[in-house]
Amino acid sequence: MKDLLDYYKPFEDFENSIYKNIFTRVFKQNIKDKQLIWHKDRKDRTVKVIYGTGWKLQYDNELPTELEIGNNYYIKKEQFHRLHKGNSELKLEIKEYE
Repeated sequence: MKDLLDYYKPFEDFENSIYKNIFTRVFKQNIKDKQLIWHKDRKDRTVKVIYGTGWKLQYDNELPTELEIGNNYYIKKEQFHRLHKGNSELKLEIKEYE
């Protein structure tokens, strides 16, 4: 059975032509709050904020943290987390680890 995020993705991914484990993800400004659901990833990830203002990352049982441009955020495999909508488009560079 397909994972919920495989079926319902509120973002667009862009592959990196050089590195297969690095890709870019864009969340549009007109995304609805209810589209940003709690979920788990299949691999460990480092997420770097390229641009976007007012967006927040929340890990399970923690308060949301505002995402800052240029900063990296580590997300463990199978760790529940979600985004909170900001006031602009959000662009992330995501690196996955085996």
